Amino acid sequence: MVLKAEIEKAYKVQQQLLKVNVKNIRRSFLEDYSPNKKHIEVITGIRRCGKSTLMKQIISRYYQKVAYFNFEDSRIFGFDVQDFQKLDEVFPARVDAYFFDEIQNVNSWEIYIRQLHDRGAKVFITGSNASLLSKEQGTRLTGRHLRHDMLPLSYVEFVRFTKSRKSVSSCERYLIAGGFPEYLSSGNPEVLQTLLKDIVMRDIAIRHNIRNTKALMDITLFLLSNIGKECSYNSLKRNFGIGSANTTSDYLTWLEDAYLFFFLPRFSWSAKNTTINPRKVYAIDNGMVNTNTLSFMDDKGRLLENAVYLYLRQRYKAIYYYREQKECDFVVFENKKCRMLIQVCWEINGDNKLRETEGLLDAMRYFKKEEGTIVTFNQRDTLYIKGNTIQLVPAFHFLV
Repeated sequence: MVLKAEIEKAYKVQQQLLKVNVKNIRRSFLEDYSPNKKHIEVITGIRRCGKSTLMKQIISRYYQKVAYFNFEDSRIFGFDVQDFQKLDEVFPARVDAYFFDEIQNVNSWEIYIRQLHDRGAKVFITGSNASLLSKEQGTRLTGRHLRHDMLPLSYVEFVRFTKSRKSVSSCERYLIAGGFPEYLSSGNPEVLQTLLKDIVMRDIAIRHNIRNTKALMDITLFLLSNIGKECSYNSLKRNFGIGSANTTSDYLTWLEDAYLFFFLPRFSWSAKNTTINPRKVYAIDNGMVNTNTLSFMDDKGRLLENAVYLYLRQRYKAIYYYREQKECDFVVFENKKCRMLIQVCWEINGDNKLRETEGLLDAMRYFKKEEGTIVTFNQRDTLYIKGNTIQLVPAFHFLV
């Protein structure tokens, strides 16, 4: 519980921060966006990816008078659900919209948000834990909210942020540096190293009462070092001496809920097989990978594959990898139909051409598609093989 005077003091200071100039980081999300009048809007994503900045951009573009409150503020440590009444008294009597940052830090927050919504208020909230938000949304907020998932800067946003242009060189910088704005501004790897430790220790270990924090961090670093590869609960259990596969499953779920990793399922027409087959792991950001693991300079292909996955994830809900006779990196479904098949390879040459094309062709036969795509770092070509067409597309072109 927090004193009303302390809440009021924090609120006034936070309102001043809304005046910070945020025009330099225009997010692509805003290009086709307009606020929904009827629903609570939830912006979710990993810490430091720009959720607060996006919220401020929405305020500056659409609203004149708002109530904004950030629950990460250390001055209101101990804020609980009973304190919302005090906060409501601190807010102005009439505002155009309410904005709440990192609201998942307060237990039972959905009670107050539901009250605001029932009063006809427009509400925006952000959060950095998927499961906590989903749990509350699935109870009191069912049918009353819209969710927007947010990632670090895309390649297009990276070009805008760094004031560069779309080219081979800027794409290579993006594949190495990733899209966390604070890291791009400072160039200091400790920014992402500290962020990783904070998420693992504070958002996962402390929240879930994990005693074996070393195993949790070891698994995290292992996954960062193995992006684009399959992982299974049993193999991780054996490699890190964890007591049970269920514990390993919990660790991966919590890492995914914190938006550090995504786990791509293997395609199958059987839902059961999709569930039990090993999944491939991808990381939230290439900069996070490069600053927390050994160098990927000898394996840039996996960094490219990770970037392609993140690009696809921002646009499509149903993505898989394919493996029957051969393997294809990405199968994209839309409206329950296979929309595109994508293979990723840094460079197609005499040594790997047969392997890469055979995997794609096997998927094309399976899904009865006559066209496929291979995303490369900087090759543009068209291959015609047995009546099928394979387009080689440079990454800096594909990622826009």
